[in-house]
Amino acid sequence: MTATDQLPTIPVELAPVQAIATIERTLLGGLDPEGAPPRSSVAVPAGELLLMPAAVSSHVGVKIAGVAVGNPARGLPRITGSYLLLDGPTLRPLALFDGAALTTLRTPAVSAVAVRRLALADAAHLVLFGTGPQAYGHLAALLAVRPLKRLTVVARRVEAARELAEHARAFGLAATVGTSDAVADADIVVCATTAREPLFDGTLVPAHAVVVAVGSHEPTAREVDTALVRRAAVYVEARSAAGKEAGDLLLAGWDASRDAGVNLAELVRGEGAVPEDRPRFFKSVGMSWEDLAVAVEIHRRHEGN
Repeated sequence: MTATDQLPTIPVELAPVQAIATIERTLLGGLDPEGAPPRSSVAVPAGELLLMPAAVSSHVGVKIAGVAVGNPARGLPRITGSYLLLDGPTLRPLALFDGAALTTLRTPAVSAVAVRRLALADAAHLVLFGTGPQAYGHLAALLAVRPLKRLTVVARRVEAARELAEHARAFGLAATVGTSDAVADADIVVCATTAREPLFDGTLVPAHAVVVAVGSHEPTAREVDTALVRRAAVYVEARSAAGKEAGDLLLAGWDASRDAGVNLAELVRGEGAVPEDRPRFFKSVGMSWEDLAVAVEIHRRHEGN
């Protein structure tokens, strides 16, 4: 592609089940999440600018994402961004993607990969904290891996919670708006919020349940409390990333070198134990290899390969 060529913008169109399969296939193919490039973060007047590069032999990609804390008050998305996909051998630009849409697709897919291996086969009750794009994305992804029958939405904005519950009813779920103590009756708990303090009492979570937290990649913010982390078997995308960015774990005294935890590749390959006598906690901070894997799959389908 020359400077005069127009770089195509490809819609982020991939079904949740396809995104889930892409993440699983990438990990089973030998990708080591521990060696993925770290995220760079720069403070800017509007909030935070994130740079997330990744590379494999066939492709290279980079996401530039903005976290604009004042955007919701303006009626704009909190997360913005673009994704540039390049050819691996030549570094020739291939396509652009909506970075926020890519994040909304790949994060729930990653969560679903973990839930498929950590949750009971008949897990039916999902308690979902949050009402933003990630909440909707997680509902769709988890419906692809578990036979959900009930949804309890917990959120600060009651009207937004009611809208999400109504959306879920279209999928046949018995959906209601509830409070944080609903976790006591949950099979799966998903935290997809901007909270900086714990959302619920971790001692209430049943031993059979799975908790997923995706809302923060900051070491000083968390959605779950110390009680849950100390009770639970811990799973992460990569120990290298969690040890720097997972405030849910770090604020509870978790140490990647001491407490280990099982990373997502090990879990997918069946190398990590999945106990049944305590909750399972999957903490996701979001990693660049996930964006690249899903972007490559969308590009491949777009090109008809």
